[in-house]
Amino acid sequence: MPMVRVAAAQLAAGTDVANNLDACLRMIDAAAEAQAELVVLPEFCNHLSWYADRAHARAMACATGDFFLTAIAERAARHAMFVKLGVTLARSDGRTTATGLLFGPAGELLGESDKQILMGAENDHLDPGTADSPVIPTRSARIGMYACMEGVIPEVTRSLAIRGAQLLLNSLNSFATDEAGLHIPVRAAENRVWVVAANKIGPLLPEAQLPDIAARLGVPADRLHGAGESQIVAPDGTVVAKAPPTGEAIAVADIAIARADDKRRPDGTDLFAARRPELYRPLDRPTRRRAPAGAESVVAAVVAPALDPIAASIAAGVRLIVLPELAPIPVTDVVAALRGSPAHAVLTVRDRDRHTGLLVSADGIVGRQDQLHRTERHAWLRELGSELTVFPLPWGRLAIVVGDDALYPETFRLAAVADADVAAVCCTPTEPWELSLGLPERSAENRLNVVVAGTSATGELTGGIHALTPDFTLWTAWRGPFTGAISHPVITAVAPGSTDARAEIAPAQAVNRAVSKGTDLIADRPPAALATLTRELEHR
Repeated sequence: MPMVRVAAAQLAAGTDVANNLDACLRMIDAAAEAQAELVVLPEFCNHLSWYADRAHARAMACATGDFFLTAIAERAARHAMFVKLGVTLARSDGRTTATGLLFGPAGELLGESDKQILMGAENDHLDPGTADSPVIPTRSARIGMYACMEGVIPEVTRSLAIRGAQLLLNSLNSFATDEAGLHIPVRAAENRVWVVAANKIGPLLPEAQLPDIAARLGVPADRLHGAGESQIVAPDGTVVAKAPPTGEAIAVADIAIARADDKRRPDGTDLFAARRPELYRPLDRPTRRRAPAGAESVVAAVVAPALDPIAASIAAGVRLIVLPELAPIPVTDVVAALRGSPAHAVLTVRDRDRHTGLLVSADGIVGRQDQLHRTERHAWLRELGSELTVFPLPWGRLAIVVGDDALYPETFRLAAVADADVAAVCCTPTEPWELSLGLPERSAENRLNVVVAGTSATGELTGGIHALTPDFTLWTAWRGPFTGAISHPVITAVAPGSTDARAEIAPAQAVNRAVSKGTDLIADRPPAALATLTRELEHR
């Protein structure tokens, strides 16, 4: 299988444009010395992403053919390599955009991608992209580009992948540690593509103002530095090379691009062919939260299919009990166990040609949710559901995710736009990324509490409880110690050999979807990418 050597380079960029250019050229040279054929540089390489006003942002932006971009193009040609970086760009139509640029081995501009989702203060100074990011055919790979916040939610990368991109290049300007630990690798795994991601190091805000800003936020000043950890991720979510959290560095790896062409699960299911764009059409509409907030706190449990752990959970005051997919326990026994309790339980059953999630109370079955996506894992599954339903309960709004529906980011986005507070997932994880990356990301990118019950390959209970925290919105005072993680949920995992796990979840926190000023995880979904996700495409 042919291999391509790629590199992710991290650097600091301040307000001195000449110094920033020197850093970019230095890192391109370092990648060339490592014999890389392609290098990715961070976002906002030309200038610190902090401006007095829109006029200042435009004055400091690059322009086509200026000295900054000409120098980058010439250095790409000198080394006969692909170079991708992010800059602010002064457009001839008066817009100033955050733009990813890909230069080819002859120094030619092969493609550009305007950032569709701006983050926080970027909304004050820049204009969002209105077109979907292109897929660029090159001699090495079909390449897609995205930037920072576009990787914190799934639409932009998903659109690139379903249009045939094999290699995604991500330029970041982020101090969030959950970029490297979650958001970057999950985009590779869920889309079965390669990802090369380059983040900043050094202060991301003007150094003179840094102490005051940090004090107002209640975070250490060094937490407002770029988090580094630039990395290269394989299509199964494995990080194959990573730079350190601090200091100029490059991560280099030889990658087999063709691995990104295989979208099949171990059971043979083609994840892209099984998508159902007609079901995703509610995503292609403007959305603001309308439902009231749920309870501040409620106890949830992941429980093995046996009466003793169910009874123990009820005695402990658990209000939501989630059992693994196709749990071998009669529904009537679960109903009997709930008698006299306000708790609800979620489990799934085979109903002829359907795989159905059941919401059960002491009164019996009170809700049904059919599986939405086909899977080779269940040859008998021929009848699929036609929509995702959200069930109002006394403590919040619940979505039920059945079986392999848990593999699709679109399932949880449907839950979020329907104002779900909690998703109960009954599944059978078969690949490591599902529990380590996929389900935590579904919680993080949608502001959903996610309660997951599954069965491991050895037949043991697996899964966990992903609870939202009140510390989420940036530029407001942080309530607890700031660790650098922004949207990562608090996870209570099922311990090996255990028959249950319990933890508090926070339905009320699902109301707050604003990660920063002007940036809402749900309401600010990118229209151009959404239009791609909700229409039928020829599967590559």
